[in-house]
Amino acid sequence: MSIPFGAHIPFVHHLGFTLEKFEGGESELLYAPRAEHHNSFDVTHGGAVMTLLDVVMATAARSVEQDMGVVTIEMKTSFMRPAKVAPGDKLVGRGLLQHRTRSMAFTEGRIYDSAGQLCAMATGTFKYVARRVAQSPSTD
Repeated sequence: MSIPFGAHIPFVHHLGFTLEKFEGGESELLYAPRAEHHNSFDVTHGGAVMTLLDVVMATAARSVEQDMGVVTIEMKTSFMRPAKVAPGDKLVGRGLLQHRTRSMAFTEGRIYDSAGQLCAMATGTFKYVARRVAQSPSTD
């Protein structure tokens, strides 16, 4: 069962991420990479993997302050193996809030392939920010 992100994120929608866990400093997202998300080695492009890590860490940070947004301040990624999925399977991203202050969140994210092997991990620092309210287009 997918949980709404609580924010409209067009790029996340385009990639097809689904939020499965969003509570207590933890998050889990699923991602079924499509052929257009692959690199020349026919595995998930590193940029798509980094996006999944960024989003899974951000949602872990937001899970304890759900009415706030977060922006990425810093992110460090290590790739261990290609992010491959069997047909019909998905990559699993897990995020964990390690520490937070009033305005900052320090997180960790991990991506697993369809065999349960660790493909990539990251640490990230996020700043809590007030959400902007969408404004109606001007009719002037």
